[in-house]
Amino acid sequence: MSTNKQKFLNRYHVIFLVQSTMIGTGILTLPQKLSAVGYSQTLFPILFGVIASLTLLPMIWMNSKYPNENLFQINEILLGKWLGKGVNLFIVLQFLVFSSGIISSYMHLIQSTALPEQTITAPAFFFLLLLVYIVRGGIRSVARFCIMTFFITIPMLYFLRWAIEKGEMSHFLPLFNFNGKEFYDAMKKGYLSILGYELIMFYFPNIIDQKKAYKHALLGIWISIVLCLITTAVSVMYFSEWQLKYVEFSVLNLFKAGEFSFIERIDIIGMTLWVFLILSTVTAYLWCAKRGMDSLLSKERKNYIYILALIVFLIIKMPFSQEFQEKLFSGSSYVGYVLLVWPIFLALVHLLRKKQVQT
Repeated sequence: MSTNKQKFLNRYHVIFLVQSTMIGTGILTLPQKLSAVGYSQTLFPILFGVIASLTLLPMIWMNSKYPNENLFQINEILLGKWLGKGVNLFIVLQFLVFSSGIISSYMHLIQSTALPEQTITAPAFFFLLLLVYIVRGGIRSVARFCIMTFFITIPMLYFLRWAIEKGEMSHFLPLFNFNGKEFYDAMKKGYLSILGYELIMFYFPNIIDQKKAYKHALLGIWISIVLCLITTAVSVMYFSEWQLKYVEFSVLNLFKAGEFSFIERIDIIGMTLWVFLILSTVTAYLWCAKRGMDSLLSKERKNYIYILALIVFLIIKMPFSQEFQEKLFSGSSYVGYVLLVWPIFLALVHLLRKKQVQT
C-alpha cells in the first residue's frame, strides 16, 4: 500500500478519536469508582490527565520510529514473527473482551432502567449491526462518527444545571482526607474510565501530520479530562458520600434532578444519547481488533469484522454466572493497563537492537 494513500486522518479526526474513545461507559460510573476517597475525588481527573499526558509520550515516540507501521506490525518487527504474533493475538482477545464488557454494561443499564422485563439479546444484536456498519468504513468512518458523537452528546451538560443548583458547595471541603490504601483503590479503579487514548498506536500510520500527533492527541485527552472533572465536581456537590459509593450509573441520576414539565424522565434521554458514546468507543476498539486479525493472518479482508462481531456477541451471551462475567470484564479492563507501559518496553528493545547494529 502506498504510504501516501494510508495517511488520511487530519487533526480533527485525531482529537475526537482520542476524546471519544475515552468516554464510553467509564464516565457513567466514575464517581462510584472514585468513592474510596469520598468528596476528595474532585481533583482526581486532573491527576489522571497528567498521567495520560506522560504515558502518551512513549507511545508517540515509539510510533515515530516506525511511522508507517501500527503497533501490531511493530511487535513483529521488534519481537520476531512468532512472539510478535503471540502478543498480537493476546491484544486482539483483550480488545474483544473489553469491548464486550462495555456493551454488556450498557445493555445492563438499558435493561435495569428502560426494559426491565426484556432480555438484551435483540438490543445487543442490533447494536452490533450498527457497529459493523461503522467499522466497515475504516478508521476514517470511525473518526467521523466520533466527531458527530461529540456534537450530539455535549448538550447533555445542560441537564446538570439542576444538580448544580441543588448541590452543596461545602462538600468540596475538606480535601485530601484519605489514606494511602483509599488513594490506591481510587486510582486503580478510576483510571480505567479514561482508557482509550492508547489506541493512537494503531491508527498512527494513518495520521497526515504525524509530527503534531502528540499535540492533537493531548487536546483530545484534556477535553475528556475536563468533562470528567465537571462530572465528578457536580456529583460531589449533589450526592452524599453514601450515594457516591452505592448508586450505580450515578451520572444518569444527576439528570433526574432536572425539571421539565413536558418530560417525565430526563435520565432516559441521557441514556438514549449515550449510545453514541458507547458506539464511538467500541467501534475504535473493534477496528483495532480487525487490524490485529489482518496482521495475524497476513491478509487484509473486511469480512473479518463479521467474525469479530460474532465473537463479541457470544461473549456477551455466554452461559455463565453474572459474577463470572463481571470478573472476566473487570480483569480485561485491568489488563488494558499493560498497553500503557508496553511502548516503554518496546522502546528499550528498539534501543538495544540499534546499539547492537552500531557495534
